[in-house]
Amino acid sequence: MGEFVDGTAYSHEQGNRARKLFAAVVLAALDDAIADDKKYGNGPEQIARWARSRDGREVLSCAGIDPNERVVSGLMEFVGKGVRTSVALSREESERRNQQAEAA
Repeated sequence: MGEFVDGTAYSHEQGNRARKLFAAVVLAALDDAIADDKKYGNGPEQIARWARSRDGREVLSCAGIDPNERVVSGLMEFVGKGVRTSVALSREESERRNQQAEAA
């Protein structure tokens, strides 16, 4: 019985690691689209094309994200803002946005 529990816990942990890996791929795709947007002006279209592709849907699903049109429009909006994912995920950026929202 204990062996089954250990195996299940190991499989669960491996699944979590795989999901994090695919989430990192999504973040990299967002950063690439932001770079394209700054360079060529077509970032939101690029991320939408990727998210609607078979590979993009597969990566989003493996990252635990439902690849529907609402998600695609959210990705496009994120790319349109032009804030790199590392900056958007940082605590300082979050605090700055909260201060701006309180001031408004």
